[in-house]
Amino acid sequence: MNILTSKQVTYEYRNAVQTVRAVNGVSCTFQQGHVYAIVGPSGSGKTTFLSLLAGLDVPTSGTIELDGESTAKMNRDSYRLNHVSVIYQNFNLFQHLTVLENAAYPLYVRKMPKKKADELAAEKLLQVGLKEDQFKRFPNMLSGGEQQRVAIARALTSGSELILAIWTVKTAETLLVFCKGWPMREIAVLSLSPTIPQ
Repeated sequence: MNILTSKQVTYEYRNAVQTVRAVNGVSCTFQQGHVYAIVGPSGSGKTTFLSLLAGLDVPTSGTIELDGESTAKMNRDSYRLNHVSVIYQNFNLFQHLTVLENAAYPLYVRKMPKKKADELAAEKLLQVGLKEDQFKRFPNMLSGGEQQRVAIARALTSGSELILAIWTVKTAETLLVFCKGWPMREIAVLSLSPTIPQ
């Protein structure tokens, strides 16, 4: 079982006038097969914390560990390629690639044979509700909701243990609907900005 842990994680950065502590002593545990939500207003450090979980940076102090190994001590390029998928709020689809190619892209990067990668990607695209006749379309030919589904399918196709999503509560509901009833091999962590005023 994969377990991701955050142990007294602090992250600071320096701007023009001061040192900002964006994350302050966060400790938590994420277990395989579960969905977690990090909820807070804009500027509360949610995205910064997710970037640390994704291995885009390392904590100023404290550790983030996957199965006991600190991300600061591992090859973070390999960690991001093989263990983490991020679903961005603006989807970050490649406009010059088709729907199928976008969903299969993580497997192309891992040098999986194209036929097998496309088959796995097609399976996930169908699971999120897209139709086969949409597979050869480009992202700009899809609605926003359809592009969101392609981004979800890409994350699921990758087979990563950790899925991170930076969304509002409303859009996060889409991912939860698609995951319901599926065998969850992943740890899903959602960074949510409430749409209801605090």
